[in-house]
Amino acid sequence: MISRRALMIAPLGLAACQTLPANLPIALPAVLDRGRFVSATPQGLMLGGAPYRFVGANAAFYAYMGAEGIGDRDRLKRELDDLRAMGVTNLRVMGGSELSADGGLQRAFNRPDGTQDADLMAGLDFLMVEMAARGMKAVVYLTNFWDWSGGMMAYLSWLNDGRTMVMNDPSAPWPAFPEYVAGFYTTPPAIARYHAYIRTIVGRTNSISGVRYTDDPTIMSWQLANEPRPGGDVVAGAARLPAYYGWIETTADLIKSLDHNHLVSSGSEGLVGCLERADCVAKAHAPRSIDYLTIHVWPHNWGWLDYRDMARTYDAGWERSADYIRQHAAFAGLLRKPMVVEEFGFPRDGPEYGPGTPTTYRDRFYRGLLEQVAASPGVISGSNFWTWVGSEDAGWNRTIFRPRRQAADPNAHHEPPGWYNVWGADSGTRGVLTEAAQAFNAV
Repeated sequence: MISRRALMIAPLGLAACQTLPANLPIALPAVLDRGRFVSATPQGLMLGGAPYRFVGANAAFYAYMGAEGIGDRDRLKRELDDLRAMGVTNLRVMGGSELSADGGLQRAFNRPDGTQDADLMAGLDFLMVEMAARGMKAVVYLTNFWDWSGGMMAYLSWLNDGRTMVMNDPSAPWPAFPEYVAGFYTTPPAIARYHAYIRTIVGRTNSISGVRYTDDPTIMSWQLANEPRPGGDVVAGAARLPAYYGWIETTADLIKSLDHNHLVSSGSEGLVGCLERADCVAKAHAPRSIDYLTIHVWPHNWGWLDYRDMARTYDAGWERSADYIRQHAAFAGLLRKPMVVEEFGFPRDGPEYGPGTPTTYRDRFYRGLLEQVAASPGVISGSNFWTWVGSEDAGWNRTIFRPRRQAADPNAHHEPPGWYNVWGADSGTRGVLTEAAQAFNAV
């Protein structure tokens, strides 16, 4: 059980940290407390002069659900109500997409000609208004390393006559895909197109509320991308690191030049997404314009356990996950920046993935991770599980996704759609999340 006392004591130590370069620049956060806006300090995220700690969710496609003619605004309001009743106060959502290389995504925020989908932009407006009404905060990510929402691959394709690569294509085995996509960081015209979209979205005025996004405290953070990586090959990726660091710093600086109120984060997975190099994690988060560290935790996708034999492999998978969090908390301490475990997922029991199917090991994993976050009040400020789906009817998304995709869990390349979903019918998982959220919110 996550107790209120656990949230107030026992900060994580730094013993688990790998040695960092002696000449690493230590950047103090540039954002100060502005009352209604979340700020970052060496002591953690702050809101209104008090620590801001949260149990959050990933709800990637909620702007799609909020778009008239595309989604279902009544369902969106019901699901936000449901999340808020559980105590979930923070959502990580998509604020930028491009048409995916494999054809899975049929509508996107950003078009090849530089225009935007007005319905989706208004859907994001609607989502911000509804979240504000419920006292929720948003992390808005602006593109994707992976092709399920277009992302960096799409920006490259706009410049090379439409040439693309689909992840896990047998004709291009790993790490061909990440190596191809990472060419984005060394393609200035592609970065320029991406930066143009950032100027559009960050400078937007909400069409419903009339509030400029730069002045909207509903937004906690602008995020550069979902899971940006310098590549997949250790040697080639290492050679690309200067360009990768440069992309992070120049993009974060651009956002800060447009918006002085909000935090900026990278969207990094941590070591797994950084060639397993501690110096990469540290340097990627060191720029003054990056306000806090992010990590993702995927024990099954990363081969740390076997879903076919949870009884035998769960404990080892959990220990690797817990150690991964401890390592990155140590990095955060040395950088004097907070950290958020902003994405973590765990499969259902066995091969099943429909609503209400067993989640015994997932619930155990969620509870352990949330307890670990609760025990580190000086370092880790919050967490966002992957991923909230809510009601079982996904019929609204049939004009947006191919039939095999689920609205909130699109990663069908390497897992069954719905496997990582948290449905409203998953009473065990809901109970774990509600208990943790109530403890966090009581402090």
